Amino acid sequence: MNVLITFALFVLTAVAELLGCYLPYRWLREDGSIWLLVPAALSLAVFAWLLTLHPQAAGRVYAAYGGVYIGVALIWLWLVESIRPSATDVIGVTVSLIGMAIILLGSRQP
Repeated sequence: MNVLITFALFVLTAVAELLGCYLPYRWLREDGSIWLLVPAALSLAVFAWLLTLHPQAAGRVYAAYGGVYIGVALIWLWLVESIRPSATDVIGVTVSLIGMAIILLGSRQP
């Protein structure tokens, strides 16, 4: 699978997971409607389905996905929660993305 397609798929997967977890958070912590749980459940189902689209072994996919998830979570922090990531956030996500690249590009086994 092309590296750019894989990365884009990881980004979509992370957005689905974040949305699926953020909506129950809004319901529980911010007095949101219980109806937020419906799109949350659908989003988590999409998240699980998206993870199955990768041709590599599940453990490798989950490990590499973690690096992208951290980056997308910090973008979420900035865009959705209006909190600008700190310098250490940016350094941390850079390290995690380097780790993701090593895992994803270093292994040619299924």
